[in-house]
Amino acid sequence: MTEELIIAGFGGQGVLSMGKILAYSAIMQDQEVSWMPSYGPEMRGGTANVTVIISDDRISSPILTKYDTAIILNQQSMDKFENTVKPGGTLLYDPNGILAHPTRKDINIYRIAGSKLATEMGNAKVSNMIILGAYMKARPIVQLENVILGLKKSLPERYHHLIPLNESALTKGMDNLEEVQVL
Repeated sequence: MTEELIIAGFGGQGVLSMGKILAYSAIMQDQEVSWMPSYGPEMRGGTANVTVIISDDRISSPILTKYDTAIILNQQSMDKFENTVKPGGTLLYDPNGILAHPTRKDINIYRIAGSKLATEMGNAKVSNMIILGAYMKARPIVQLENVILGLKKSLPERYHHLIPLNESALTKGMDNLEEVQVL
């Protein structure tokens, strides 16, 4: 099994963190991992993306042009990456700020209102964990217990008190994933 994935959005949306947690989670499952971030000089508001490869076999190169899955968090990323999903692949997106929704009929499309659900939970910063939970439901590549271990590994110790909130956010994402039918 090999999963080639891109997560893309604005800086500050937790794109790189989501990729790092996913990568650590796969390591906890004894899988091979590649994590390659890409971002502009802006800390927040600029575009950011991360390529993650999870595989049972050795990974020959972290550089990809086509993906099994794309997680899209803004319109610029939708414009850039919708067509890079392999036929039969998966596109997962947060509709917040998306004006032109995906139109491909040869891929599986899912929607998760991560921003809205995070606000309802009382903490906008858990949006990325809601989206990661939705990904885990759409593509069960990593197990929840390994994602929790990945959180512990990637979060500084002073933030470990937030792990239960993040776990609730992951569950919220799993419970609220919507499949989209393109007509």
